[in-house]
Amino acid sequence: MKNRFVTGVISGVLCTLIICSLSFGVLYRNALAQRDNGYTNESSQTADKNNQNGTEADGSTVVDEATFQKKLKYMKNLVNNFYLWDVNEGDYQTGMLKGMMSALNDPYSSYYTKEEYDSLMETTNGIYYGIGATVSQNVNTGIITIVKPFVDGPAYKAGVLPGDILYKVEEEEVTGVDLTKVVNKMKGAENTEVRISVMREGKSEPIEITIIRGQIEVPTIEHEMLKDKIGYISILEFDKITVDQFMAAIKDLESQGMKGLVIDLRDNPGGLYDSAVKMLDRIIGKGLLVYTETKDGTRSEDFATTKEELKVPLAVIVNGNSASASEIFAGAVQDYKKGTIVGTQSFGKGIVQSLFPLFDGSAVKVTVSNYFTPNGRSIHKTGITPDVVVELDAELKQKVVITHEEDNQLQKAIEVLKQQIK
Repeated sequence: MKNRFVTGVISGVLCTLIICSLSFGVLYRNALAQRDNGYTNESSQTADKNNQNGTEADGSTVVDEATFQKKLKYMKNLVNNFYLWDVNEGDYQTGMLKGMMSALNDPYSSYYTKEEYDSLMETTNGIYYGIGATVSQNVNTGIITIVKPFVDGPAYKAGVLPGDILYKVEEEEVTGVDLTKVVNKMKGAENTEVRISVMREGKSEPIEITIIRGQIEVPTIEHEMLKDKIGYISILEFDKITVDQFMAAIKDLESQGMKGLVIDLRDNPGGLYDSAVKMLDRIIGKGLLVYTETKDGTRSEDFATTKEELKVPLAVIVNGNSASASEIFAGAVQDYKKGTIVGTQSFGKGIVQSLFPLFDGSAVKVTVSNYFTPNGRSIHKTGITPDVVVELDAELKQKVVITHEEDNQLQKAIEVLKQQIK
């Protein structure tokens, strides 16, 4: 399969070169004709203005606004006159806005259409219609991985497994495509079908899966009392609804006589900064929880305000998919020595984004600051190093449901707590 793919790419490049060499003369003559008709008569003036252009520190050229507008008009004329197919003006404009954000080379900054922004807000609130799975995108390769299908959700019922690499959605390849766009494509009306292709370890060909969309109520918190009065709280995401669910879970476990607590942040991609701060407030009780710094050095600090504090030994489990708000949470716990961090190195996303809604219902998400743990640590691209490092057993990594008894990372966290419980 791989050899056929490489051969196809090489053949395609050769064919493109041949076609270009045959057709360039025709296009060039047509372009000259269009220039003579007034479409491109500013080109010589632009060349004369090269000395007015600025140069950035990285060597890129910055043209003045008038030259930029002329270039933009010229390019639109070229597309309108030479591009083989019709252009939807709305898609054209959206593509330009997305391209502007893409030029930042920041996978976390992006432009959202009104529909995409509405969908994002819907997901953040915790209820939507889709396949029911957590996905993650590698910022370097663009590869999208199914982190966890929700138990009894549509993806789970259709046979999707943790670790599956999302290859296609509705016959279109999605590697390198903006994650929000891919997620929105998998959402849709209840009881409708969405077709995906996944690559799975041990399989040489993609696996085609048809999923029936359903209503998804994101299970952001799961909790229970384990043996020996050790409480267990799993936090899947930091959404708006997560804070109240977290407070209720702690209250319930305390009412049952909890003697120790495990907070499971594995595969938690993050979420809302404010939610993580409010939940930390309930654990730490006092002091600085996290602070951020913008590019001009402006520092914003978040302190505990409730004066409540967890009174029992704590262990927090993380892994390579624990990111952003999860790392804010784990970093503060570690800095204050409020608990023991167990598991493997976390993802390493130490930057904060803000959403700026626009007047027409669309929005822009922009990276606005770095965040730091209470002790001043920046974990961007490095992550949180656990106090107790333990890998999940290999045979468990593709299981959707892992029992507490076979979960060796959880068992290590319980072991750590038992040593501290008086």
